[in-house]
Amino acid sequence: MRLVDLTVPIGPGTLSPPSVNLQLKITPRFRGPGYWRASSVEMVLHTGSHVDFSAHVRADGETAYDVPLEKFSGEALVVNVGPCAPSHGISVADLEKSAPEIRPGDIVLVRTDWTDRMWGQFPEYYLTSPYCAPEAARWLVARKPKAIGFDCFSEYSARLPDFTSEDFVIHKIILEAGVYYFQQMTNLGALPTDRRFTFFAPCLRMREAEGSPARFFALLD
Repeated sequence: MRLVDLTVPIGPGTLSPPSVNLQLKITPRFRGPGYWRASSVEMVLHTGSHVDFSAHVRADGETAYDVPLEKFSGEALVVNVGPCAPSHGISVADLEKSAPEIRPGDIVLVRTDWTDRMWGQFPEYYLTSPYCAPEAARWLVARKPKAIGFDCFSEYSARLPDFTSEDFVIHKIILEAGVYYFQQMTNLGALPTDRRFTFFAPCLRMREAEGSPARFFALLD
C-alpha cells in the first residue's frame, strides 16, 4: 500500500479565490525563556486545497462541524479530461468521452492537470483556469456522487470584472444537490484511471465554517 498526496502547498502570499482575494498571512509569536513559537494565521477558509459545504451557498446549509467523518472518505475514481488548455470549458462531451461508470456514492475527481502546471502563479491560476460548464456539473450531479473534486478553479465567472455570488453557478449546482465539493487538488496524474481506489479528505471540524482546509490523499494497492 502507498499514499499519494493530492494537496497543494500553501503559505505566506498564497492567494484565495477571487471572491475574497486575500493573501494568506502567518504572524509568528514567541514566548521565552528559550525558543517557543506559536503563530497565528489569517486566511480564507477556501485557500489552497479545501472542502466546501452547503453553508457556502445557503444560509441554512451544513458546516464543517455538521458533516460525519465517513463523508470525507470512500471509493473514488478519476475522470481524466486533461491536459486542458487555459480557459477550456469542460463539457458534457468531455465527461462522456472520459468518465468510467460512476456509481451512487462514488467520489469523482476531475483531472485537468491545471494545478500541477499553474499553482502559485496568481492571479493567473484563477483567471485563466479551465472551468466546468453548468451542463457538465449537472451531468456529474445526476450520477449521485458523494463528492466531486477538481484540480483547477472550476468557476468561469472568476474572470469577470463585476461578478456576484450568483454567478458562481458550479458551486450552487454541486452544493445545493447535497454533494461535497473538493477544490484546488493536485497530482491527480499519479492516480489510476482504470479502477477505483480509497480516497480521504480530512479537514478541520470547525463550528460555523462553510469550508475547511483539507489534506487530500489516496491509498493505492
